[in-house]
Amino acid sequence: MFLELNELLNASPERPEQGKLTLLCDTKTDGSFLVHHFLSFYLKAGCKVCFVALLQSFSHYNIIAQKLGVSLTAAKERGQLVFLEGLKSCFDVLFGEEQHVRQTSPLRFVSEDGSNLKTMYEFVRTSLMASGSDSWKCPVLLMDDLSVLLSLGVRPVDVLDFIHYCRVAVCSQLKGNIVVLVHSNDDSEDEANELVVNSLCHQSNLILWAEGLATGFCKDVHGQLKIIQKGSSELKAERTLLRIYQYKIQDKNVTFFARGMSAAVL
Repeated sequence: MFLELNELLNASPERPEQGKLTLLCDTKTDGSFLVHHFLSFYLKAGCKVCFVALLQSFSHYNIIAQKLGVSLTAAKERGQLVFLEGLKSCFDVLFGEEQHVRQTSPLRFVSEDGSNLKTMYEFVRTSLMASGSDSWKCPVLLMDDLSVLLSLGVRPVDVLDFIHYCRVAVCSQLKGNIVVLVHSNDDSEDEANELVVNSLCHQSNLILWAEGLATGFCKDVHGQLKIIQKGSSELKAERTLLRIYQYKIQDKNVTFFARGMSAAVL
């Protein structure tokens, strides 16, 4: 996890919040560093994590997690991490020979009409249900990334229904958290993707939006991050707070600074 980002969010693995939906977005840049942050953050916090990884392989996430001081292999072995490798699951569903695997796979919808995400929802719910031997803190659903579902032919309304049911199960019933990444492009004609992004923006408690620089590539400033924190609906006096920082990604860390205040610029 990135300590500077924790400070900006006033977050600590010793006291993780509960019942929150966090939306990660990126536009004209790669926001995957945010996924790696939250994955390592919640594992270090002692939370039970269900990671639906639709974009990369387990080894990819594990290599980066090790740089951040977390072993995904060890987390899986001790039952703290449930990892769904989307690439492998899609291959098994489409080309696997075992009928049982195709019928029970959480990604069974890829061989159907793409409208029924019930098996994936059941996978998430059962993965995060506490057993008698569990001593983990609040459960967490982490998804990278939701845009892949649209690419696989899932309708926006079904994606949003899936997130709604996950919020009820994880945030409301289990008092846990959900973190999802969605790609966005203001210039895109992909109306389905933008519908999902806009809908999730309204539902989220926290939005982290990574954007590329309007001036183009810079080796010392890799992008800017919008942090949008919404006030509690119970406390109407609390307003939505918007902060914008620029950042530079390093091998094992990300540094943040106010716009135009990079040491390289000054």
